[in-house]
Amino acid sequence: MNRSELIKSFAERFNTPDYEASAFVNLFFERIRQALIDGDRVEIRGFGSFAMKDYEGYTGRNPKTGAVATVGPKRLPFFKASRQLKDLLNK
Repeated sequence: MNRSELIKSFAERFNTPDYEASAFVNLFFERIRQALIDGDRVEIRGFGSFAMKDYEGYTGRNPKTGAVATVGPKRLPFFKASRQLKDLLNK
């Protein structure tokens, strides 16, 4: 499912115009993005949680040329599925 399919499904389910459904879905994702930027953890009960993980820099190699490359520290989003979602998917 992509964003436009989610918007269409939401609009049909709640009998709202597409522009209202689009505004709601966009606001939902924007709030999750902003919470992660602020360093907060986002938990959606029964689905999972999103958090940011900090990774230290390291020295790596280019697999094609073998040249040494320095990779800087970075922050990446991390998703952990809830137990209910895992159980549902593994039935």
